[in-house]
Amino acid sequence: MRPALRLLMPLCAALALCQPDGAAHAADYSGPIFDAHLHYNEEAWNGRGGPHPPSDVLARMKRSGVKAILSNSRPNDGTHTLAQLPQTRAAGVTVVPFIRLYRNRADYDSWFREESIYRMVQDELARGTASGPYRGLGEFHLYDSANARGPVAQKLMALAEQQSLVVLAHVDDEAIDLLMAGTPSKGREARLIWAHTGINGASIERVEALLAKYPRLMGELSYRPGLTCDGGKLCAEWRALIGKYPDRFLVGSDTWVNQRWQYYEATMTGYRVWLGDLPADVARQIAWGNAARLFGLAD
Repeated sequence: MRPALRLLMPLCAALALCQPDGAAHAADYSGPIFDAHLHYNEEAWNGRGGPHPPSDVLARMKRSGVKAILSNSRPNDGTHTLAQLPQTRAAGVTVVPFIRLYRNRADYDSWFREESIYRMVQDELARGTASGPYRGLGEFHLYDSANARGPVAQKLMALAEQQSLVVLAHVDDEAIDLLMAGTPSKGREARLIWAHTGINGASIERVEALLAKYPRLMGELSYRPGLTCDGGKLCAEWRALIGKYPDRFLVGSDTWVNQRWQYYEATMTGYRVWLGDLPADVARQIAWGNAARLFGLAD
């Protein structure tokens, strides 16, 4: 290192204006966020009482700069509530409604073979919501990937593609292939959001292979193992993959239990930290633009 540069280094560090390579220190991302994986389940608020009534969750979204949500709830009443409230619009939040396949907790383990689930989906599609028609199906879980071959799972994947619905699936990488095989296009046209980009942290090589194989597959990054490293920044391999596929990733909160609501703002702050380490245009795509484009919102 040249002597003049060595003398300037302490000042640069103190002012957070430069690094040893001369690059500017990235500021946290400050733009809008699309929460592409949100639940408003009955234990949060059941329409009569609960720790997180609409005023609470909408205030958390507003403080976090969340301007749109992919809402899916057990049962679907929670999504209907957020979609119809004037307070939602007053908070500047757009609700993109999804049909969750669970009426109760028992449905987690059997939905893929239950004809009553298929009928419930048909009824909800006909009903719609105050914010417009449903835009997708899910989130659903498959704890055994072989259950992706279940008769109702296959019927719903075909229905989703035929009606241009997006699927939100909490599954492993093997189930992605099995679910895609159940669509008319064998996955070429299927629009599927992979919750957490895998249950057990599929290898980054496997994630990349699936993104290449299925051109409309998208990865939602909440609680993804191995995503961030020191200082909450992206790990190098994930930074490289996002740079290669900047139009294929989303962020979400996954508020499946009440504790997640308590840390909602912290979750979004964490996203802003690592998004700020990306090029500005890529950061906005991940935080907002990819989901906005998927659902026809203004970018």
